[in-house]
Amino acid sequence: MDLIADILLVAGALGAGVYCFVLARRLSRFNDLESGVGGAVAVLSAQVDDLTKTLEAARSTAGASTESLEGLTDRAEDVARRLELLVASMHDLPDPTATPQRDDTVPNEPVFMRHNETHGGEA
Repeated sequence: MDLIADILLVAGALGAGVYCFVLARRLSRFNDLESGVGGAVAVLSAQVDDLTKTLEAARSTAGASTESLEGLTDRAEDVARRLELLVASMHDLPDPTATPQRDDTVPNEPVFMRHNETHGGEA
C-alpha cells in the first residue's frame, strides 16, 4: 500500500511540475514585449508619452495665441474709439456742397501768380 501511495504521490508531483512548466511558458509568451500583452502595454505607454508632449505643445501654442489675440483686441478697441471720435467730429464740419458766402466788406486783394516759363514766349 505504501508503494501505491508513493507512486501516486510521484505522479501527482510530476503532473504539478508539468502543469507549472506549461503555465510558465504561457505566461512568458503573454508578457513577451514584441507580440504579447507586454508589447501592447509598451506601445500604449509610448503613445501616452507622445500625446502628453503634444498636449503640452498645444497648450503653449494656445497660450501664445490667447496673448496675441488679447493684444489685437486691445488695438482694435483703441482704433474703434478713435474712429468714433472722428465720425463724431465730422458732424461739426460745414457742408462741402454749400456755396461759400463772400464777405463784401473786405476789399479785393491782389493775387500774385507765377507764370510757367515753358508756356510763355520762350521755348
